[in-house]
Amino acid sequence: MTDDGSYSVNSKEINNKIETLHTSTGAISESFEKFIKPLKLNYEKDIAILDICAGLGYNSSAAIADFIENEGKGNLRIDMIEISKPTLACGLLVPSPIEAHDITRKAIERELLKEEYLSLELEDGEIPENMEINVFIDDARQIIQNLEDDQYDAIFLDPFSQNMSPELFSVEFFNEFKRVIKDDGIVCTYTSSAPVRAGFIESGFHVGKGPVFGRKQGGTLASPDVKKLEYSLPKNDEIRIALSDVGIPFRDWGLSNNSDEILERRSIERKSARHNTKISSAVKTPIFLGVDMDDEKLKRRVERNLVKMNIPSTTSDEAFYIIESEKSYNEKQDKDNNSRNRILDMVERLNRILKKKED
Repeated sequence: MTDDGSYSVNSKEINNKIETLHTSTGAISESFEKFIKPLKLNYEKDIAILDICAGLGYNSSAAIADFIENEGKGNLRIDMIEISKPTLACGLLVPSPIEAHDITRKAIERELLKEEYLSLELEDGEIPENMEINVFIDDARQIIQNLEDDQYDAIFLDPFSQNMSPELFSVEFFNEFKRVIKDDGIVCTYTSSAPVRAGFIESGFHVGKGPVFGRKQGGTLASPDVKKLEYSLPKNDEIRIALSDVGIPFRDWGLSNNSDEILERRSIERKSARHNTKISSAVKTPIFLGVDMDDEKLKRRVERNLVKMNIPSTTSDEAFYIIESEKSYNEKQDKDNNSRNRILDMVERLNRILKKKED
């Protein structure tokens, strides 16, 4: 039981770690705060949502509750994807945290009956005529490749962490998001991870800071339309994504690699990029560009990393040149001044410095 009275489940042990599916602050509260409130959907029209790693069904249930509360005029369609039948079955065993969860439970039960994972129909809930809830029990990477283009108003991405499920945070997976989402759609995920945000940018998304709930940092929102994203990423996050090897994203060629292969590939790519095309992430070196450092010991470490990248010091002309776009940093994003544009500008400026070194 989490702090708001709703239940979560633990992952199986992977790499000697066990994670819970939700924050301990509140499982159903997290669904509303991180996946529903940022959307600001127009309920005058039909709404389509893709719920990846649907788990116990809380995010879909929160979407249903919001649709009902706002007296949606159109139809609501939710496509839930969850690879684990036992996890979906847990959604039938835990007490429903909100009434809308009974609707989700009915959809889950129907699919598990069809799959012959269940043998008894026990759920009393009914799915309203203006709602269509589809449940897919398979690898999300395979399902998404068969979905039609430009159809979703929102995508919920809620797997376990990137270290457990890097295959669901790859550039190639996000390329599929870009294909199936509407031009003004929003992707919501709980993580603030640099490689995840870098992956969204490489796939053509704008990125912004999501709500803070249950963790120290906010999640991530991504959209093809920057106007849908109110808040920039934190300034230092932008700098590290653009310039540091920590901003190397996950890659899953063919959408068929296992977790170990993806993690190993990123590790090799980071090692290859470090001191060559990216500044070392050691001691968060890039965030000190343009800073007059007082800590002499830390300064020596930082500047050793910078010199290898043709940047003489933290206050050199080269340092200020690279982070020039951050002078216009604003917490509120707009068409021209936003996290994506600033990150790509810093990447380009670093490449120019490196080219000058080669010449």
